[in-house]
Amino acid sequence: MVPMTDIAPLSPRPDVQAFLAARRSRPAKTLMHPAPDRAALEPLLATALRVPDHGKLEPWRLMVLEGGALTRLADLTTRLGTAQGRDQDKLEKAQAMFRTAPVMVAVIAAPVASDKIPDVEQTLSAGAVCMTLVTAAMAAGWGANWLSGWMATDRAFLTEGLSLAPTEWVAGFMVLGTEGPIPSDRPRPDMAAKTTWIDA
Repeated sequence: MVPMTDIAPLSPRPDVQAFLAARRSRPAKTLMHPAPDRAALEPLLATALRVPDHGKLEPWRLMVLEGGALTRLADLTTRLGTAQGRDQDKLEKAQAMFRTAPVMVAVIAAPVASDKIPDVEQTLSAGAVCMTLVTAAMAAGWGANWLSGWMATDRAFLTEGLSLAPTEWVAGFMVLGTEGPIPSDRPRPDMAAKTTWIDA
């Protein structure tokens, strides 16, 4: 079990600010072996769970997928997608997501019945787990990418492939591995165009 970290007083961290300002996901198809092993993954997973969680419901859980599990899910994607008449080119891309992943962490959205905490807040918390895991992995020197696809919400895939409960779904398939070719940055949103300042 990963020990709890003492909470340090807040102070400026320009190194962290610079890292976040330059953060860029690595395309999953460029990630290679070796992947982080269990010893390397456990502190990243513990970090990923340090997210806002209204009511402390913990409406998420993690599933580490590797080796034969990824091959099985790739085959299941092909079988279900073919039966559903999905586009063949897109289907090949979807199954390759599993087949070529060095290691994958499925972030399972597991909403908890609550009179006080709406589902949307629980979904946002699961999304925060995804983003934190990507960021933690990259801060540790691993390439990372957050993927989804139709498999994330397809009930047949979720039941047969991951044995999820009827209320559960996948917030993200997080692919982790050794960084391959470094991608160029993509155009970023215009902060001024996306921000409104209100003072009254």
